[in-house]
Amino acid sequence: MAHVTAAERRPQLIKAAIALMAREGVAAGSTRAIAAELGVAQATVHYTFGTKEDLYRAVMEQLSQDLLAQVRESAPADAGFEETLAALTGALWRTVGEQPASHQLLTELTMYALRTPALHEALESHFRQAHDVAAQLVTEAAERTGQRLAASPDTIARFLLAGFDGLILQRLALPDEEAERHVVRALAAGAAALAGGTLGLPRAAGA
Repeated sequence: MAHVTAAERRPQLIKAAIALMAREGVAAGSTRAIAAELGVAQATVHYTFGTKEDLYRAVMEQLSQDLLAQVRESAPADAGFEETLAALTGALWRTVGEQPASHQLLTELTMYALRTPALHEALESHFRQAHDVAAQLVTEAAERTGQRLAASPDTIARFLLAGFDGLILQRLALPDEEAERHVVRALAAGAAALAGGTLGLPRAAGA
């Protein structure tokens, strides 16, 4: 049998872990079960990743990269600023409908990571990556369209992502497609208003 290097085995194990945990939940994602999913020895998982937490970190990174890549690809090249925000928020929401298992798994991993010190850094990295991509897309849209930003790209990114986190949790627990479509459009409009200065921010203390 041909030898498979750790570099070759790594994406295979990540894919197997995602498939298993998306199907059965994070609690089912032991190294033994993930190894069985791929049909390799349990020692292969530890040889490739070291610990289960290292594998979970890689799963979070892969899920995030895949979802964010889809949003990036949806950025229009010639739309106005508000239309661009609407396109980006619409693209992100489509991933929720098309890949609900991925979003549910990310939500479960987030909760797991909050109580797992070895994953705190991975959790922060996951949210930071999403935040940075959103802020960059806002910045690029503003520069392309000549939109003056009344709020920082970081603030607009946090506004959008906070809204999506709540929407995703509601979709998982209490889905309502018609209401969700309205809220997604309102979220994009709110972000545009925040960027344009028509959605005021409260003054800081002492201002």
